[in-house]
Amino acid sequence: MILNFQLAGTLRAKLRSGLIRHRNTLVVVAASVLTVMLTLHLLAPVAVPNLAQPVNATRALDLAQSWAKGDVIALVRHAERCDRSSKPCLGPLDGITERAVRTAQVVGADFKQLGLNKVDIYSSQMTRTRQTANAMFTRPVAAQDWLFDCRGSILHDALKHKVAGRNLVLITHSECMDALVSDLHAATNTSFGYATALFINADGAQGGPQMLGYIEPEHWSKVIPLAGTPSPYAIEASQF
Repeated sequence: MILNFQLAGTLRAKLRSGLIRHRNTLVVVAASVLTVMLTLHLLAPVAVPNLAQPVNATRALDLAQSWAKGDVIALVRHAERCDRSSKPCLGPLDGITERAVRTAQVVGADFKQLGLNKVDIYSSQMTRTRQTANAMFTRPVAAQDWLFDCRGSILHDALKHKVAGRNLVLITHSECMDALVSDLHAATNTSFGYATALFINADGAQGGPQMLGYIEPEHWSKVIPLAGTPSPYAIEASQF
C-alpha cells in the first residue's frame, strides 16, 4: 500500500513537472491560434450594408453627404422581368411587367428626393433596363453595352464614366451588381432584388472607392424621408 502511494505521488510530481515545462509552449500555441482566428475574422469580406437598418444610420448619412458632393455611383437593378413572372408584360417578353412600371416610377421619385441636378444616367441596352430607366426618369437615358457585359470590368468602367462632382446612376443587372461587390472585396452573399439600388462613394480620398450600402425599393422612406410616398411592392425574387 505504501509503495502504491509513493508511485502515485511520483507520477503526480512528474505530471506537474511536465505541465510546468510545457506551460509556456501551450500559452504560445493558444495565443497563435487566437491570433490566426482574429486575423481571419478581420480579413473576411464584410457584408454589404442595408442602409434601411438603424445600425447603418451613419452610412445612410454618408450617402446623403456624398450625393450632395457628387461623389456617388449608384447601380440600380431593373424592375420585374416579364419572362420570369406570370403578370402581364409591358411590351416584349424580354422587358418588364406592367406592375413593375409603378415600382420604377416610385424609385425614380426617390432618386429625385436625393436630387437630380448633377447626375449622369445610363442603362444597359437590354429591353428590361431601358423600360426601367424610361419609367424612372423623364430625361432620355443613353444605353451602354458595358452595363450588361460587365464581368471583371464593371468597377473600372463605372469609374471611367464618373465625372468629378456629378453622381452616376446606372440601370443594370443583378450580375453586374454582384460583380461590383466582388471588385470592392465585400461579401457576395447579398441578393439584390428588382429595383434595388447599390451605392458606392467614388471620391477616392480614402484610398479608393468605398462601399456605402444598398436600399431595397420598399425601404427608401427609412433612409431618405419621403412625404407620403406609397410603396406598392409585391415582387418575386429572380436572377439577373
